[in-house]
Amino acid sequence: MPDQDSIERIGPHVYRHFQPPQLPAQQHATVAIVGGGPVGLATALGLARQGVASVVIEADDSVCVGSRAICLSRRSLEICDRLGALPEMMERGLPWSGGRSFWQDTEVFRFSMPLHEGQRLPPMINLQQYYIEDALHAAVARANAQSPGCIAIRWATTVEAIEPQAQGVSLSLSNTLGRGSLQADWVVACDGGQSFVRNALGLALEGTAYTGRYVIVDITLPSAYPTERRAWFDPPWHRGATVLMHRQPDDLWRIDWQLRHGDSTEEAMQPENVRAFVQRHLDAIGEGHLPWEPAWTSIYRAGAMTLQRYRHGRVLFAGNAAHAMPIFGVRGLNSGLDDADNLAWKLAALVQGGPEALLDSYSAERVQAFHVNAESARRSTEFMSPPSRGFDVLREAVLSLAAEHRGIAELINPRQTAAVAYTGSPLSTPDAEAWQAGPRPGEVLPEVPLAGAVSHVTEAVGPGFVLLHFGVPPRELSTQGLRMLPVLAQANAAWPQALIDAGGRLAREFDAQDGSAYLLRPDGHVAARWKHCQDTALQAALRRAQGFEGAALDAPPPPGTGSARDRLYTRLAQGVSDAGASRETLFLARLALLLCERLGDESAAGAAIDAALKNLPEPSLSAANATY
Repeated sequence: MPDQDSIERIGPHVYRHFQPPQLPAQQHATVAIVGGGPVGLATALGLARQGVASVVIEADDSVCVGSRAICLSRRSLEICDRLGALPEMMERGLPWSGGRSFWQDTEVFRFSMPLHEGQRLPPMINLQQYYIEDALHAAVARANAQSPGCIAIRWATTVEAIEPQAQGVSLSLSNTLGRGSLQADWVVACDGGQSFVRNALGLALEGTAYTGRYVIVDITLPSAYPTERRAWFDPPWHRGATVLMHRQPDDLWRIDWQLRHGDSTEEAMQPENVRAFVQRHLDAIGEGHLPWEPAWTSIYRAGAMTLQRYRHGRVLFAGNAAHAMPIFGVRGLNSGLDDADNLAWKLAALVQGGPEALLDSYSAERVQAFHVNAESARRSTEFMSPPSRGFDVLREAVLSLAAEHRGIAELINPRQTAAVAYTGSPLSTPDAEAWQAGPRPGEVLPEVPLAGAVSHVTEAVGPGFVLLHFGVPPRELSTQGLRMLPVLAQANAAWPQALIDAGGRLAREFDAQDGSAYLLRPDGHVAARWKHCQDTALQAALRRAQGFEGAALDAPPPPGTGSARDRLYTRLAQGVSDAGASRETLFLARLALLLCERLGDESAAGAAIDAALKNLPEPSLSAANATY
């Protein structure tokens, strides 16, 4: 292992390596975090923001090797802002807001993520995971400078055994300098998809493992192409499969390509085969003349799996230790950062005397979020990597019609990650009045610009509970347990911390008037809101949001996602698969007759037949040759 503070360059990144620490025979920690990746660091920073110290145990001696997770959503950027890690991320990160999809060599779809006037953060940035970890480590250094010892990192140290106990958890640690024991009141497992903690406790992820396999390669390429997501379906240079491409800082480009049925993973990963594919791809998109070099290569198989509960006694799970997400829609790391944001304030509240129901609500809310995310990810994955003949046939039909039928083209949309609302959360107080706009209980704040020192309403979140009160608050409203932030049309010397909504945009978008109020949780989700806020209702909602009123519930069933078009696409694809290859033509013919009968309009049915025949393509290699 390199000496302490030694430096190594791998590709574009300069790595700092750390020596392992001497491990005491006995040591105590309020919170031990197993895994020092982005989710573990975000959890530690979130705890420190609430005044709770932690020890982070990281098996490696540096930040991660390879770009790995590269897409950070606006919601994740807001979280990292509260943790003090945003400046370095925005300095390097490449903002983007949309992408293009091609069928063979024809563009068939463009998408844009929501953009609103006055937003301070982009919908997404691309930034390699090692830079994300660098930024979080810089925030850790600043946190330790402000409160020495609030986050201790044990580099190059592994957990060899874990023993849950009635009042804590015992961890056996090991590194090259020896062994030691750590007694923690609470353990947060953030140790990734192959989680030692999860396996040691005999727990397993449950869900769907998809068949699609992708080779992932980062290359250095001096391309001036703009930052956007590009996807090629059945391209001439990789027939019957899919290719994705993303730009990253440092002239680094991510290329993902799907392995076809029968392709050997071992052969595809051979350096000469990786080189041959990348060159063929670059030649096809007009950039083969540029010099390039591979920087990092990996293999990926999609899955949507989760633990049934994220709390097991005094052990809590977050990030990939708790769940696995397909890469499509970039929900992996972004979901993990949401886990950390949800968990940190609740665990800190419990350490400081709060009820254990708060930790049960962590599991309930984040398991619900998994199911919402997994449903969107499933739809994306079934399109990107069709799991059966039916989905293959339907995808080809969509792609062949997309250029002329915008509605059908929407089925290509990759469904990028978005903030999840905690529908039915045990911490939320349901609306008692009718609202025409504004974030509902369980939802996160939208970005709305302001005129004062606080430039956007999302910057008013945390570290504790916040009450946004439109107009000067009446004296009878108690501020115990929360921070009061009036929303005023102009500055008021009596309320120097007030938010200034000079043009009234915040009031309009929140459907608020003088006396209205929104109660915000430390993670930015709305806990309750009132058209006319009264102290009795405020105190009851605050106690409920703090976990004192009633028992936390299991995760409510996820609400239905997707449009009617999405659902019909899935039913059609399943119908073709259920009919079987020998009867799929008969199934589709019968379906067409029944739909024409229901339609009852000869001209409309005839137009649909003509549109279906127009430019009817030859079957793709995937549809013609695939076996399922």
